[in-house]
Amino acid sequence: MRPDYDLIIVGGGLAGNSLALALKKSGLNIAVVEASTHGQRHSSPAGDRALALAAGTVEVLDSLGIWQGIRHKATAITHIHISDRGHFGKVRLSAEKENVTALGYVITARDIETHVADLVGQAGMALHCPARVVGLMSSASEVNVSLKSGNGPLNISAKLLVGADGGNSSVRQLLDIPQRITEYQQTALVTTVKSTRPHNNTAFERFTASGPLAMLPVDKNYCAVVWTRTNEEAQALMLGSAADFLAQLQQTIGYRLGELTLTEPRRAFPLSLIRAERMIAGRAVIIGNAVHQLHPVAGQGFNLGLRDVVELADRLSQAAHSGVDIGGLVFLNAYAQSRQHDHDRVIGFTDSVVKIFSNDWLAISAARNIGLSLLDHIPGAKSMLSRQAMGFVGGKARM
Repeated sequence: MRPDYDLIIVGGGLAGNSLALALKKSGLNIAVVEASTHGQRHSSPAGDRALALAAGTVEVLDSLGIWQGIRHKATAITHIHISDRGHFGKVRLSAEKENVTALGYVITARDIETHVADLVGQAGMALHCPARVVGLMSSASEVNVSLKSGNGPLNISAKLLVGADGGNSSVRQLLDIPQRITEYQQTALVTTVKSTRPHNNTAFERFTASGPLAMLPVDKNYCAVVWTRTNEEAQALMLGSAADFLAQLQQTIGYRLGELTLTEPRRAFPLSLIRAERMIAGRAVIIGNAVHQLHPVAGQGFNLGLRDVVELADRLSQAAHSGVDIGGLVFLNAYAQSRQHDHDRVIGFTDSVVKIFSNDWLAISAARNIGLSLLDHIPGAKSMLSRQAMGFVGGKARM
């Protein structure tokens, strides 16, 4: 008996919907399952978070027909200023010196999520929403999925199931895929501030003993703040007054942007490195945050997840035209192996940056500041760092 679909994508967020859009001309019969309604997703506090999009990521979004509809809501990053609080080391990166329009862009998650969801709705794919996956079972030829929806229980089947349902992935849990968790004992404090001086499209990253502070340009004199503190410090800052919060933020970043004013509520998100022990099980594969959740220090979480999407979409499109079983072990193993190196590289780099720059031990502090100062005066090294920040390796978009 033929399955209901070729592919079921669980998760109507950025990863799942981007995959659906990447495959809309593949000829595959696709269904998307999403637990939250449009209204619930739009009003979620998580939509306030600022996403730093690498230039390579923007190229991919453009190729998927996504970027054209959101570019007017994105703010270009033309300069990046990296410093270590209380020390002399700093690095300054410039789009002009790299002969590019921008090193990256900043956009709120809500703006891009809403637009991508609208595009999927216009593509005419089957959409089960709101619906939750409550059961999975793979056979030799298909995966059977049990859903709980507003209209009652529903059973659907496909050749392949993709879990793109985020950090608390129901798919991953139902597949009994374990996770490795590194607790950083840190919390990200997120808000938006207005400054008396223009940011001039500069993103600031300042490292402190408690963790990094990122100030990302979002609109003229406004910056999105992602401030990492120890759990205890973060709790005190959230319980204290807005004035106390702002005073400590101002002390940490200094007056390069002039005086700061809070324009959005403060929100807190505990930080850890979470990585699934494998990407595949049965006729299912997990991608994006369902596989890896990173510290925001290098802004690589969404960029890494989108590369999962693009690699899987390319392989699925090729398989669809060659008759390969897209849910078969050979196909899924090949995909997982192709993504392993990129995951190891980015996760290892991010984890190392957290540990090196959230440390005030004298020897480490001196070494990192010497390194930052040398890097700022070596054009070739700065260019390499800029290309990495933009998502380019070897002159091509690393997507």
